[in-house]
Amino acid sequence: MGFKCGIVGLPNVGKSTLFNALTQTAAAQAANYPFCTIEPNVGDVAVPDPRLETLAAIAHSKEIIPTRLTFVDIAGLVRGASKGEGLGNQFLANIRECDAIAHVVRCFEDDDVTHVSGKIAPVGDIEIVETELMLADLESLEKRVVAFEKKAKGGDKEAKEIFGLMSRCLDKLHDGKPARLVEVKPEERKSFNALGLLSSKPVLYVCNVEEASAEHGNRFSEEVQTRAAEEGAGAVVVSGRIESEIALLPADEQKEFFEAVGLSEPGLNRVIRAGYQLLGLVTFFTAGPKETRAWTVPAATKAPQAAGVIHTDFEKGFIRAEVIGYDDYVTAGGEAGAREAGTFRLEGKDYVVADGDVMHFRFAN
Repeated sequence: MGFKCGIVGLPNVGKSTLFNALTQTAAAQAANYPFCTIEPNVGDVAVPDPRLETLAAIAHSKEIIPTRLTFVDIAGLVRGASKGEGLGNQFLANIRECDAIAHVVRCFEDDDVTHVSGKIAPVGDIEIVETELMLADLESLEKRVVAFEKKAKGGDKEAKEIFGLMSRCLDKLHDGKPARLVEVKPEERKSFNALGLLSSKPVLYVCNVEEASAEHGNRFSEEVQTRAAEEGAGAVVVSGRIESEIALLPADEQKEFFEAVGLSEPGLNRVIRAGYQLLGLVTFFTAGPKETRAWTVPAATKAPQAAGVIHTDFEKGFIRAEVIGYDDYVTAGGEAGAREAGTFRLEGKDYVVADGDVMHFRFAN
Protein backbone atom coordinates (compact mmCIF):
# COMPACT_ATOMS: atom_id res chain seq x y z
CA MET A 1 0.00 0.00 0.00
CA GLY A 2 1.25 3.45 -0.88
CA PHE A 3 -0.58 6.73 -0.83
CA LYS A 4 -1.93 9.24 -3.32
CA CYS A 5 -0.45 12.67 -2.77
CA GLY A 6 -1.77 15.76 -4.54
CA ILE A 7 0.80 18.41 -5.45
CA VAL A 8 -0.91 21.77 -4.96
CA GLY A 9 -0.05 25.44 -4.67
CA LEU A 10 -0.53 28.80 -6.33
CA PRO A 11 0.34 29.20 -10.02
CA ASN A 12 4.04 29.47 -10.89
CA VAL A 13 5.45 28.08 -7.64
CA GLY A 14 7.09 25.06 -9.30
CA LYS A 15 4.43 22.33 -8.93
CA SER A 16 4.87 20.83 -12.39
CA THR A 17 8.63 21.18 -12.23
CA LEU A 18 8.61 19.22 -8.98
CA PHE A 19 6.21 16.65 -10.42
CA ASN A 20 8.48 16.14 -13.43
CA ALA A 21 11.45 15.65 -11.14
CA LEU A 22 9.63 13.27 -8.82
CA THR A 23 8.32 11.08 -11.60
CA GLN A 24 11.38 11.55 -13.82
CA THR A 25 9.13 12.28 -16.75
CA ALA A 26 8.14 15.29 -18.80
CA ALA A 27 4.47 14.39 -18.53
CA ALA A 28 3.48 17.68 -16.90
CA GLN A 29 3.90 20.81 -18.97
CA ALA A 30 5.93 23.30 -16.93
CA ALA A 31 5.36 26.83 -18.18
CA ASN A 32 5.41 30.36 -16.80
CA TYR A 33 1.70 31.06 -16.82
CA PRO A 34 -1.30 30.03 -14.69
CA PHE A 35 -3.23 26.83 -15.45
CA CYS A 36 -0.61 25.24 -17.69
CA THR A 37 -1.67 22.06 -15.91
CA ILE A 38 -5.39 21.70 -16.59
CA GLU A 39 -5.96 17.97 -16.21
CA PRO A 40 -4.23 16.41 -13.22
CA ASN A 41 -1.14 14.48 -14.27
CA VAL A 42 -0.62 11.26 -12.37
CA GLY A 43 2.72 9.57 -11.83
CA ASP A 44 3.75 6.48 -9.89
CA VAL A 45 7.21 6.60 -8.38
CA ALA A 46 9.30 3.90 -6.76
CA VAL A 47 10.12 4.49 -3.11
CA PRO A 48 13.91 4.50 -2.75
CA ASP A 49 14.97 2.18 0.06
CA PRO A 50 18.59 0.98 0.32
CA ARG A 51 17.48 -1.92 2.50
CA LEU A 52 16.03 -3.62 -0.58
CA GLU A 53 19.41 -4.15 -2.24
CA THR A 54 20.94 -5.44 0.98
CA LEU A 55 18.14 -7.97 1.47
CA ALA A 56 18.22 -9.03 -2.18
CA ALA A 57 21.96 -9.69 -2.03
CA ILE A 58 21.53 -11.91 1.04
CA ALA A 59 18.51 -13.77 -0.39
CA HIS A 60 20.12 -14.03 -3.86
CA SER A 61 16.96 -12.56 -5.37
CA LYS A 62 16.57 -12.33 -9.14
CA GLU A 63 14.39 -9.23 -8.91
CA ILE A 64 13.92 -6.21 -6.64
CA ILE A 65 10.46 -4.64 -6.43
CA PRO A 66 10.11 -1.41 -4.43
CA THR A 67 6.81 -0.13 -3.12
CA ARG A 68 5.31 2.76 -5.06
CA LEU A 69 3.67 6.11 -4.36
CA THR A 70 1.30 8.06 -6.56
CA PHE A 71 1.72 11.79 -7.10
CA VAL A 72 -0.95 13.95 -8.75
CA ASP A 73 -0.01 17.30 -10.28
CA ILE A 74 -3.08 19.49 -9.75
CA ALA A 75 -3.85 22.80 -11.48
CA GLY A 76 -2.75 25.97 -9.67
CA LEU A 77 -5.26 27.48 -7.27
CA VAL A 78 -6.24 31.16 -7.16
CA ARG A 79 -8.09 33.23 -4.59
CA GLY A 80 -11.80 32.49 -4.92
CA ALA A 81 -11.37 28.83 -5.88
CA SER A 82 -13.94 27.80 -3.28
CA LYS A 83 -16.48 29.82 -5.29
CA GLY A 84 -15.37 28.37 -8.60
CA GLU A 85 -12.85 31.06 -9.59
CA GLY A 86 -10.13 29.96 -12.03
CA LEU A 87 -10.24 26.18 -12.10
CA GLY A 88 -11.49 26.11 -8.53
CA ASN A 89 -14.16 23.42 -8.70
CA GLN A 90 -11.89 21.02 -10.54
CA PHE A 91 -8.98 21.82 -8.23
CA LEU A 92 -11.03 21.05 -5.12
CA ALA A 93 -12.46 17.84 -6.59
CA ASN A 94 -8.97 16.58 -7.44
CA ILE A 95 -7.72 17.27 -3.90
CA ARG A 96 -10.68 15.40 -2.45
CA GLU A 97 -9.48 12.22 -4.15
CA CYS A 98 -6.00 12.39 -2.57
CA ASP A 99 -4.85 11.00 0.78
CA ALA A 100 -2.45 13.83 1.51
CA ILE A 101 -1.36 17.21 0.18
CA ALA A 102 2.14 18.20 -0.90
CA HIS A 103 1.80 21.98 -0.81
CA VAL A 104 4.55 23.51 -2.94
CA VAL A 105 5.52 26.97 -1.72
CA ARG A 106 7.67 29.38 -3.68
CA CYS A 107 10.73 30.24 -1.62
CA PHE A 108 12.94 31.74 -4.32
CA GLU A 109 13.27 35.12 -6.00
CA ASP A 110 13.38 35.27 -9.80
CA ASP A 111 12.29 38.29 -11.82
CA ASP A 112 11.79 36.05 -14.86
CA VAL A 113 9.11 33.95 -13.13
CA THR A 114 5.91 35.86 -12.45
CA HIS A 115 4.38 35.58 -8.98
CA VAL A 116 0.60 35.66 -8.92
CA SER A 117 0.62 38.13 -5.99
CA GLY A 118 3.53 40.20 -7.27
CA LYS A 119 5.78 39.43 -4.28
CA ILE A 120 7.48 36.50 -2.54
CA ALA A 121 5.51 35.83 0.65
CA PRO A 122 5.41 32.08 1.36
CA VAL A 123 3.26 32.20 4.51
CA GLY A 124 0.80 34.48 2.74
CA ASP A 125 0.69 32.03 -0.18
CA ILE A 126 -0.01 29.17 2.24
CA GLU A 127 -2.87 31.10 3.78
CA ILE A 128 -4.49 31.76 0.39
CA VAL A 129 -4.61 28.04 -0.40
CA GLU A 130 -5.59 27.08 3.16
CA THR A 131 -8.39 29.64 3.23
CA GLU A 132 -9.92 28.31 0.02
CA LEU A 133 -9.89 24.76 1.39
CA MET A 134 -11.48 25.87 4.65
CA LEU A 135 -14.16 27.93 2.87
CA ALA A 136 -15.05 24.90 0.75
CA ASP A 137 -15.28 22.78 3.91
CA LEU A 138 -17.48 25.34 5.65
CA GLU A 139 -19.90 25.37 2.73
CA SER A 140 -19.95 21.57 2.60
CA LEU A 141 -20.57 21.13 6.34
CA GLU A 142 -23.20 23.85 6.63
CA LYS A 143 -25.21 22.16 3.88
CA ARG A 144 -25.20 18.84 5.73
CA VAL A 145 -25.15 19.64 9.45
CA VAL A 146 -28.85 20.52 9.87
CA ALA A 147 -29.99 17.09 8.66
CA PHE A 148 -27.62 15.30 11.03
CA GLU A 149 -28.69 17.51 13.92
CA LYS A 150 -32.32 16.49 13.37
CA LYS A 151 -31.41 12.80 13.26
CA ALA A 152 -29.23 13.17 16.38
CA LYS A 153 -32.08 14.77 18.32
CA GLY A 154 -34.26 11.88 17.18
CA GLY A 155 -31.97 9.39 18.92
CA ASP A 156 -29.89 8.14 15.98
CA LYS A 157 -26.56 7.16 17.60
CA GLU A 158 -24.53 7.26 14.39
CA ALA A 159 -25.98 10.64 13.46
CA LYS A 160 -25.18 11.91 16.96
CA GLU A 161 -21.51 10.98 16.54
CA ILE A 162 -21.29 12.55 13.10
CA PHE A 163 -23.12 15.70 14.24
CA GLY A 164 -20.65 16.04 17.11
CA LEU A 165 -17.72 15.75 14.70
CA MET A 166 -19.29 18.26 12.33
CA SER A 167 -19.86 20.72 15.17
CA ARG A 168 -16.24 20.49 16.30
CA CYS A 169 -15.03 20.94 12.74
CA LEU A 170 -17.26 23.95 12.24
CA ASP A 171 -16.00 25.52 15.46
CA LYS A 172 -12.40 25.09 14.29
CA LEU A 173 -13.12 26.37 10.79
CA HIS A 174 -15.00 29.42 12.07
CA ASP A 175 -11.93 30.11 14.18
CA GLY A 176 -9.83 30.17 11.00
CA LYS A 177 -8.17 26.79 11.65
CA PRO A 178 -8.11 23.75 9.32
CA ALA A 179 -10.12 20.65 10.18
CA ARG A 180 -6.95 18.56 10.57
CA LEU A 181 -6.36 20.35 13.89
CA VAL A 182 -9.60 18.93 15.35
CA GLU A 183 -8.91 16.36 18.06
CA VAL A 184 -10.35 13.04 16.91
CA LYS A 185 -10.57 9.88 19.01
CA PRO A 186 -9.41 6.62 17.39
CA GLU A 187 -12.95 5.26 17.32
CA GLU A 188 -14.12 8.44 15.55
CA ARG A 189 -11.46 8.39 12.83
CA LYS A 190 -13.50 6.44 10.26
CA SER A 191 -16.48 8.80 10.57
CA PHE A 192 -14.19 11.84 10.51
CA ASN A 193 -12.51 10.69 7.30
CA ALA A 194 -15.92 10.02 5.76
CA LEU A 195 -16.75 13.74 6.07
CA GLY A 196 -14.41 14.28 3.14
CA LEU A 197 -13.04 17.60 4.37
CA LEU A 198 -10.28 19.10 2.26
CA SER A 199 -8.58 20.85 5.18
CA SER A 200 -8.51 17.61 7.18
CA LYS A 201 -5.88 16.02 4.92
CA PRO A 202 -2.30 15.79 6.20
CA VAL A 203 -0.08 18.47 4.68
CA LEU A 204 3.57 18.39 3.67
CA TYR A 205 4.98 21.79 2.76
CA VAL A 206 7.57 21.54 -0.02
CA CYS A 207 9.77 24.64 0.01
CA ASN A 208 10.97 25.24 -3.54
CA VAL A 209 14.24 27.17 -3.19
CA GLU A 210 16.96 28.39 -5.55
CA GLU A 211 19.92 26.11 -6.26
CA ALA A 212 22.26 27.76 -3.74
CA SER A 213 19.81 27.04 -0.88
CA ALA A 214 19.03 23.43 -1.81
CA GLU A 215 20.85 21.91 1.17
CA HIS A 216 20.03 24.24 4.06
CA GLY A 217 17.15 26.40 2.80
CA ASN A 218 16.81 30.18 3.10
CA ARG A 219 14.89 32.79 5.05
CA PHE A 220 11.71 32.06 3.11
CA SER A 221 11.85 28.32 3.80
CA GLU A 222 12.55 29.03 7.47
CA GLU A 223 9.25 30.92 7.63
CA VAL A 224 7.45 27.91 6.16
CA GLN A 225 9.16 25.48 8.53
CA THR A 226 8.13 27.60 11.49
CA ARG A 227 4.54 27.60 10.25
CA ALA A 228 4.64 23.84 9.74
CA ALA A 229 5.95 23.23 13.26
CA GLU A 230 3.16 25.35 14.74
CA GLU A 231 0.45 23.24 13.11
CA GLY A 232 2.13 19.85 13.26
CA ALA A 233 2.63 19.60 9.48
CA GLY A 234 5.70 18.33 7.65
CA ALA A 235 8.15 20.50 5.70
CA VAL A 236 11.05 19.73 3.36
CA VAL A 237 13.39 21.88 1.30
CA VAL A 238 14.07 21.06 -2.35
CA SER A 239 15.27 22.89 -5.43
CA GLY A 240 12.91 22.05 -8.25
CA ARG A 241 15.44 23.26 -10.78
CA ILE A 242 18.19 20.98 -9.47
CA GLU A 243 15.82 18.02 -9.20
CA SER A 244 14.64 18.49 -12.79
CA GLU A 245 18.26 18.54 -14.00
CA ILE A 246 19.09 15.40 -12.02
CA ALA A 247 16.06 13.58 -13.45
CA LEU A 248 17.51 13.90 -16.96
CA LEU A 249 20.84 12.29 -16.04
CA PRO A 250 21.66 8.58 -16.28
CA ALA A 251 21.63 6.87 -12.88
CA ASP A 252 25.42 6.43 -12.85
CA GLU A 253 25.95 10.18 -13.29
CA GLN A 254 23.47 11.34 -10.67
CA LYS A 255 25.71 10.68 -7.66
CA GLU A 256 28.50 12.72 -9.21
CA PHE A 257 26.04 15.56 -9.83
CA PHE A 258 24.86 15.47 -6.20
CA GLU A 259 28.39 15.77 -4.94
CA ALA A 260 29.10 18.65 -7.32
CA VAL A 261 26.17 20.69 -5.95
CA GLY A 262 26.79 19.70 -2.31
CA LEU A 263 23.85 17.32 -1.85
CA SER A 264 23.85 13.77 -0.53
CA GLU A 265 20.57 12.53 -2.05
CA PRO A 266 17.70 13.54 -4.34
CA GLY A 267 14.87 15.69 -3.01
CA LEU A 268 12.53 12.78 -3.77
CA ASN A 269 14.05 10.85 -0.86
CA ARG A 270 13.30 13.69 1.54
CA VAL A 271 9.77 14.08 0.24
CA ILE A 272 9.11 10.34 0.59
CA ARG A 273 10.49 10.14 4.13
CA ALA A 274 8.49 13.17 5.21
CA GLY A 275 5.38 11.71 3.58
CA TYR A 276 5.82 8.41 5.41
CA GLN A 277 6.22 10.20 8.70
CA LEU A 278 3.22 12.41 7.95
CA LEU A 279 0.90 9.49 7.19
CA GLY A 280 2.35 7.08 9.72
CA LEU A 281 3.35 4.43 7.18
CA VAL A 282 5.79 1.54 7.69
CA THR A 283 7.50 -0.81 5.26
CA PHE A 284 7.85 -4.58 5.58
CA PHE A 285 9.66 -6.92 3.20
CA THR A 286 9.36 -10.34 1.62
CA ALA A 287 12.63 -11.86 0.45
CA GLY A 288 13.50 -15.02 -1.46
CA PRO A 289 15.31 -16.37 -4.53
CA LYS A 290 12.60 -15.10 -6.90
CA GLU A 291 12.32 -11.52 -5.58
CA THR A 292 12.82 -9.13 -2.71
CA ARG A 293 9.85 -6.82 -2.39
CA ALA A 294 8.83 -3.87 -0.23
CA TRP A 295 5.26 -3.42 1.01
CA THR A 296 3.79 -0.36 2.72
CA VAL A 297 1.09 -0.43 5.41
CA PRO A 298 -0.15 2.06 8.00
CA ALA A 299 1.55 1.89 11.39
CA ALA A 300 -0.27 -0.37 13.86
CA THR A 301 -1.30 -2.78 11.07
CA LYS A 302 -1.59 -6.35 12.35
CA ALA A 303 -0.10 -9.37 10.62
CA PRO A 304 -3.28 -10.68 8.93
CA GLN A 305 -4.02 -7.29 7.39
CA ALA A 306 -0.42 -6.97 6.22
CA ALA A 307 -0.76 -10.38 4.61
CA GLY A 308 -3.90 -9.14 2.89
CA VAL A 309 -1.90 -6.40 1.16
CA ILE A 310 -0.04 -9.16 -0.67
CA HIS A 311 -3.18 -11.19 -1.44
CA THR A 312 -6.66 -11.23 0.05
CA ASP A 313 -6.48 -15.03 0.44
CA PHE A 314 -3.49 -14.60 2.77
CA GLU A 315 -5.60 -12.56 5.16
CA LYS A 316 -8.67 -14.81 4.96
CA GLY A 317 -6.70 -17.98 5.67
CA PHE A 318 -4.03 -16.46 7.92
CA ILE A 319 -2.37 -18.97 10.25
CA ARG A 320 0.82 -17.27 11.38
CA ALA A 321 3.62 -14.97 10.28
CA GLU A 322 7.30 -15.86 10.23
CA VAL A 323 9.15 -12.68 11.18
CA ILE A 324 12.77 -11.53 11.26
CA GLY A 325 13.70 -7.93 12.02
CA TYR A 326 15.74 -6.25 9.28
CA ASP A 327 18.86 -5.79 11.42
CA ASP A 328 18.61 -9.40 12.65
CA TYR A 329 18.22 -10.66 9.08
CA VAL A 330 21.32 -8.78 7.94
CA THR A 331 23.39 -9.70 10.99
CA ALA A 332 22.50 -13.40 10.66
CA GLY A 333 23.03 -13.44 6.90
CA GLY A 334 19.49 -14.55 6.10
CA GLU A 335 16.69 -16.79 7.33
CA ALA A 336 18.82 -19.84 8.14
CA GLY A 337 21.22 -17.79 10.22
CA ALA A 338 18.33 -16.07 12.01
CA ARG A 339 16.89 -19.44 12.95
CA GLU A 340 20.22 -20.50 14.41
CA ALA A 341 20.61 -17.19 16.24
CA GLY A 342 17.12 -17.39 17.71
CA THR A 343 15.92 -14.18 16.02
CA PHE A 344 13.44 -15.98 13.79
CA ARG A 345 9.98 -15.57 15.34
CA LEU A 346 6.51 -17.00 14.83
CA GLU A 347 3.79 -14.41 15.36
CA GLY A 348 0.00 -14.69 15.50
CA LYS A 349 -3.01 -12.62 14.54
CA ASP A 350 -2.36 -9.89 17.11
CA TYR A 351 1.20 -9.14 16.01
CA VAL A 352 1.71 -5.50 14.97
CA VAL A 353 4.01 -5.17 11.98
CA ALA A 354 7.18 -3.14 12.62
CA ASP A 355 9.07 -1.11 10.04
CA GLY A 356 11.74 -3.28 8.44
CA ASP A 357 10.21 -6.65 9.30
CA VAL A 358 11.12 -9.43 6.86
CA MET A 359 8.00 -11.59 6.76
CA HIS A 360 6.64 -14.82 5.36
CA PHE A 361 3.00 -15.72 5.82
CA ARG A 362 1.47 -19.14 6.37
CA PHE A 363 -2.18 -19.47 5.38
CA ALA A 364 -4.84 -22.12 4.79
CA ASN A 365 -6.38 -22.42 1.34
